Amino acid sequence: MRSLHRLRPARASLRWKIAALAAATACLVAVAVGVLVHLWTDQDIRNRAHARAFNSVYSAMETYRRTGTLADGAMLDPAGLPAVLRDPADGDRHVVVAGPMVWAAQRTGGPGSPVLAFEVNMGPELSGLPRLDAAMAVASLVALAVATPLAVYAAGLLARRLRLVSETARRISAGDLDARTGPTKGQDEVADIAATVDLMADSLSRRLQTERRFTADVAHELRTPVGGLLAAVDLLPPGETEDLLRDRVRDLRALVEDLLEISRLDAGAEEAVRARVPLGAVVAEAVARTGLDTEVAEVEISAGQVVETDPRRLERIVGNLVVNAHRHGGAPVEVSVEGRTVVVRDHGPGFPTEVLRHGPRRFQTGTAERGSGHGLGLTIALGQAQLLGAELQLANAADGGAVATLRLPV
Repeated sequence: MRSLHRLRPARASLRWKIAALAAATACLVAVAVGVLVHLWTDQDIRNRAHARAFNSVYSAMETYRRTGTLADGAMLDPAGLPAVLRDPADGDRHVVVAGPMVWAAQRTGGPGSPVLAFEVNMGPELSGLPRLDAAMAVASLVALAVATPLAVYAAGLLARRLRLVSETARRISAGDLDARTGPTKGQDEVADIAATVDLMADSLSRRLQTERRFTADVAHELRTPVGGLLAAVDLLPPGETEDLLRDRVRDLRALVEDLLEISRLDAGAEEAVRARVPLGAVVAEAVARTGLDTEVAEVEISAGQVVETDPRRLERIVGNLVVNAHRHGGAPVEVSVEGRTVVVRDHGPGFPTEVLRHGPRRFQTGTAERGSGHGLGLTIALGQAQLLGAELQLANAADGGAVATLRLPV
């Protein structure tokens, strides 16, 4: 029953999530660096061209005033001079950018005198920006190709450690209280989680062992006085009081035997004795031993099906399921055998939600409409089924009633 609610690992692996995050981060960093380098290089080219044009006009003007000749690259009133520089203020140098060209100009004298100009072509340097961008893109792709496998590998190490802790927690939730993660590499949060899970398992194991020892000790200590009570009842004179006491003492003895059986199952002291037996005949015998009216418990036999199992424990399981169906369910109670599957169904209110969700619990019968009892019958049936390697599923039929399905292993 508990296997129906087993924890399942998430489909999306943490390893690939971390790798995808690392790749996305690397891409963002590469794009940001590429944009910054492009903008910085472009601005640097323009600043150097601006300074070169400004200084060249200054040098050319000094040469022109001293010798009356033009320095290399200097021009007087060139045809391509931007209109804004054709009438500069006297004595001031002005610089403007016109496309890939940077122009600097200064009037050689007073108003109406020629304008000395110098131009710097940024085209060759600006044409190198696409190549720089391409080189940055290639470098980013190479870095991404190297970083992504490293991120996948590092994330895989982390995911394996987390998967180990998850598997340990899953085994503990399935009832394996001896499962431990053990020492893990590193001194990080994963190691703390693993240590915490192990401490939790240790604490839970100690508590359950204490509870089991207490249950076994109480049942063992009660067995002797209950046997004495049953012998003493036999000495009472026949009558209504004697019958009432005998029934109560027998119920008490059955409860003590159930507690002892549960304690042995919990302690792992039970061992199946397997034999090849006809499944239908064993089920029919188990139903007959319950003493229930055959009109209420109808058995449909799957003829010829032979299974290898412990017949005594199989009878115990079927008997408990049938008694539980009569005690807590409603008529008619049906028992059917098909292949290696035994189904016990009643037509009562069905299993409580808590039983379907968490499985049967000792001394807990669920809702009031399920009747009174100690809640040990289903617990014993589940424990014996696990010992046989069988699967016991509890469910409610669509048209009402509880359905217990026992599937024997091949």
